[in-house]
Amino acid sequence: MDNLPVIAIRFALYVDLMVLAGVTAFSLYALKPEERGTALLPLAKPALLLSLLGLLLSGSGMIALVAAMTGTSLWEVDGSAFREIVTQSAIGSAWVVRMVAVAIALLAALALGRSPRLTRYCLLASAVLAIATLVWTGHAGATEGWTGSLHRLSDIVHMLAAAIWIGGIAAFSWLLFQPLAHQSDAQIRIAHRALEQFSRVGTLAVALIVLTGIINSLSLMGLPHPYALFASRYGQLLLIKLALFAAMLMLAGVNRWRLTPALGAANGTPVPALRGLRQSLVLETSTVLTILAVVAWLGTLEPIMANG
Repeated sequence: MDNLPVIAIRFALYVDLMVLAGVTAFSLYALKPEERGTALLPLAKPALLLSLLGLLLSGSGMIALVAAMTGTSLWEVDGSAFREIVTQSAIGSAWVVRMVAVAIALLAALALGRSPRLTRYCLLASAVLAIATLVWTGHAGATEGWTGSLHRLSDIVHMLAAAIWIGGIAAFSWLLFQPLAHQSDAQIRIAHRALEQFSRVGTLAVALIVLTGIINSLSLMGLPHPYALFASRYGQLLLIKLALFAAMLMLAGVNRWRLTPALGAANGTPVPALRGLRQSLVLETSTVLTILAVVAWLGTLEPIMANG
């Protein structure tokens, strides 16, 4: 993989910004106002660290992208070429907007203790904007005309819906992987209520992921011959992504219809239900990280066209 630095940084940036946006959104729709500022799901320090990491990854990602575009190493990027791409291309404009958005997220994270409600919404809005700019570094950013506009809008919705799902996994990992000695009955009840709330929001997110995934594929490839999917690297990775997504849907179904009700019916003995949820979260986390790695790789490859 000649573009390994670009792929690795893109993957890390996807994870960073999606967790930041998703966990912030989770704290707003799954927790009551009085629960948001507690140790149940702390946000200030994680948001600060994720924002700082986002700035670092976005900056280094642009350097890696310029290096790949100009055929130089990371350490030999020409300053004039960097400035030209930043100031005279859609990718550069999107990068500037992303850096500003992540800087605003950093300021919002620092101010969470002083104005929790307002800054939480500001943090979410800036993280959402930062995610939206990532579209211009992928295939949607290169699509022209009205098809390109539809593709970009669809891809933005696709990524934001994925962020909701990924943020929920991250939030529940924090809630459910704390030592049992530190989890009171009240915390278990809150986690169960949050799981039920996330199930409803997650259903909408999955529907949007499926719908926009279809739109993105049709905009990018049309209907390629099945042979082309198996014969090309892009097609093989796309099939792997779809298989992993199907696995996540099965895990989500088990969570919603078996593990979450089991936690609600634990009646003072939550250990078996928590163990099942923890195992599911480990599998979901591993699967989603693999999907994001595949997506980061796909963004560097030429897509299959309908004519094969």
